Amino acid sequence: MGETVLYELDGHVVTITYNRPDALNAINGQLRADLNDAFARFRDDEEAWVAIVTGAGRAFCAGADLKDGEGSVGVFPGTFWEKPTANSFESGWEIFKPVIAAVNGYCLGYGLTLLTWCDFVIASDRAQFGYPEVTIGTPAIVGAIRLPQRINWQYAMELLLTGERIDAERAKEIGLAGWVVPHGELMTEARRLADRLVAAAPLAQRAMKEVAARAQHLPMLEAIRFGETMRKVAASTADAAEGVGAAAEGRTPRWTGR
Repeated sequence: MGETVLYELDGHVVTITYNRPDALNAINGQLRADLNDAFARFRDDEEAWVAIVTGAGRAFCAGADLKDGEGSVGVFPGTFWEKPTANSFESGWEIFKPVIAAVNGYCLGYGLTLLTWCDFVIASDRAQFGYPEVTIGTPAIVGAIRLPQRINWQYAMELLLTGERIDAERAKEIGLAGWVVPHGELMTEARRLADRLVAAAPLAQRAMKEVAARAQHLPMLEAIRFGETMRKVAASTADAAEGVGAAAEGRTPRWTGR
C-alpha cells in the first residue's frame, strides 16, 4: 500500500485504515489508488477472511478532497464511455468476504457510500454521518442508489436532499449503524465482532453473502435455484468436509478457507 492507506493483516483479520488525518481522510487521487489497492489485496488474499475499515485521526472519511480532488474517483484511460462504472469498493466491486466499518468520526460523502457496502457498522459515539453534496451543488450518485437500499426511504432522502449531518445515535435509530460504542472502545468492539466471524467457515460465509446480495434482484424461484447451486459448490470444499468431521468427533473445526 501507499502511505495514505494502511493495511494490516492479523491472523485472518485485515484492518484497512484511511491515513490522511490532516485532511480528515478526504479522498484525493493518491488515496483513491491506495484504497483500491487495499481492497483488491483483501479480495485476493486467501488468508484474509474479514476486513475492518476505519480512519486515522478525527475522521473516518470526509468525502472527496475539494482542494485536491483530481483523480478522487480514479484515473482510467479512454473517454467517458470506456471508463469502468464499478471502479472501486464504493461503486460496487464484488467482495463477498465480510466487511466491518468502524466509524471513528466524520463519515461523509464517499465515506458514507463506502459504509453502505459494508456488512456491519460500528460507530463511535463521536461519529457523524452525512451527504453534503447538495450543499455544493452536485448529486451523490452511488450514494443515492445505495442508501435507500439500506434504510427507510424518507430517512435516506433526508440525508441525501438536505445535506445535513446526523450523529451516531440517530444513525443507529434509523438503521444506518448497528452499534454505538464509546470512542475508546471502537476498535476493540470491531475486533471482537471480527473474531466471531472468523470462527465460522469462511467459504460458507461468502456463499451466503453472495446469495443474499444477488437474490434481492432475482425472482424467488431463480433465487432458490441459485442458492441451491451455491450450496453444492460450498459442499465440495475441504472446509465442508472438515465441518462434518468436526461435528462427528465433537471438536472445534479447523477452517482453512479451501
